[in-house]
Amino acid sequence: MENKEILELTTSAWREKVYIETPEHIICGYVFMPKIGKKSRLLSDILNTNKSFLAVKNCTLEYKLNPNKDVEEHDFMQVNISSILIMRPLYED
Repeated sequence: MENKEILELTTSAWREKVYIETPEHIICGYVFMPKIGKKSRLLSDILNTNKSFLAVKNCTLEYKLNPNKDVEEHDFMQVNISSILIMRPLYED
């Protein structure tokens, strides 16, 4: 992907840092949506699509069932939307 394509992608999408909890994991990272509609509806729009998976970028992954396991860092991850118990914005200081 060329720099112009990357710039176009990042300027045509909303980016939101989120906390996601599933039965087994805690994931913190960024989700993206096209700049269509209101930014205040970003998370509900993501959860109410007809897609099965949610793309999360620049994220951390914690294991709830094995808290002694190291926190993992990933550039990209897909999360099955049906496994999400909680998703909320994480506001950066």
